[in-house]
Amino acid sequence: MGLEQVMIETEVQVKPEKKTVEPVESRVVIQLEHIHKIYQTGDIEVHALRGVSLNVHEGEFVAIMGTSGSGKSTMMNIIGCLDRPTRGRYILDGEDVSELSKDDRADIRNKRIGFVFQGFNLLSRTSALENCELPMIYAGIPAHERTERAMEALHSVGLQGREYNHPNQLSGGQQQRVAVARALVNRPSIILADEPTGNLDSRTSVEVMEIFQRLNREKKMTIVVVTHEPDIAQYSKRVVVFKDGKIKRDYQVQDRLDAREQLEAMAAQPQEEDDDDE
Repeated sequence: MGLEQVMIETEVQVKPEKKTVEPVESRVVIQLEHIHKIYQTGDIEVHALRGVSLNVHEGEFVAIMGTSGSGKSTMMNIIGCLDRPTRGRYILDGEDVSELSKDDRADIRNKRIGFVFQGFNLLSRTSALENCELPMIYAGIPAHERTERAMEALHSVGLQGREYNHPNQLSGGQQQRVAVARALVNRPSIILADEPTGNLDSRTSVEVMEIFQRLNREKKMTIVVVTHEPDIAQYSKRVVVFKDGKIKRDYQVQDRLDAREQLEAMAAQPQEEDDDDE
C-alpha cells in the first residue's frame, strides 16, 4: 500500500462524524390524564367528560371547539382550576392539582392563569385602571406597583388615555381589552379565554385575536381559547374538537389567519370603496 493511500485512509478515520441535532420540544404545561367529570342531578349521572387526555406545550395557541354540551366548557373549568375532575389527573406546570382544595386552586388561578370571559366581568363603578388592579389586590401587591402594572397592561392592549374611563364609557371591544389587560397584570404563564369574541362584531373580534396572537408570538404565552366560531379558531395554531365528552379531532391549523394583516386590509377597504365610487 502506498503512502498516499495510507494518508487518505487515515484522514477518513479521524474525520469527525456529523451529529444530528434533535429539535428541543417545549415543556408540557397542561397535562390531562384520563379525565372524567360526572355531575349528579338527582338520581341521574351526567358524564360531561369521558376519559379525556390532552397535552398542551408551553407557547402553544390552542382553540377548543364543540357544540353545546360537548364538554368544552367543563374542560376549560378544569384547566382553569375552577373545578376538579371526578377521576383522572391534571398536572399544571409540573404540579398535580387534581386533588387540591378550593383555596389552593384559587391561589394557583391568581398566580398562574389569566382569564378572559365572554361577558367582560368588569365592575361597573370602577375605572379601567381599577378593574385591572383587582387581581393584584388579592395577590397582595403594593399599591404603587399595582398602578404601574395596570398602566402597562392597558397600554399594551391599546387603551392609552382610557385608563380612568368606566365600563359604560367604553365600547364592547374596549371593555374586552380591559378584560385582557386585567388577565395580564399578575403575569401568568397561561391565558384562558372563554368565548372572548362572543359579544363582539367582526372587526372587534379580529382586534382581540390580534392581541392574543401578539402575546403568543412576542411573549411566548400559552393561550387556550374556547370558541364555537370556526373563523376564530383559524387564528390559533391548533384546534381540539370535543363531542360527547371526548376529543373527536386534534389537528394543527393550516392556512392560519394573521389578525394583523386582516386589520390592515380592513383599514384599507373603505378607501378602496371610495375609489370605486369615483
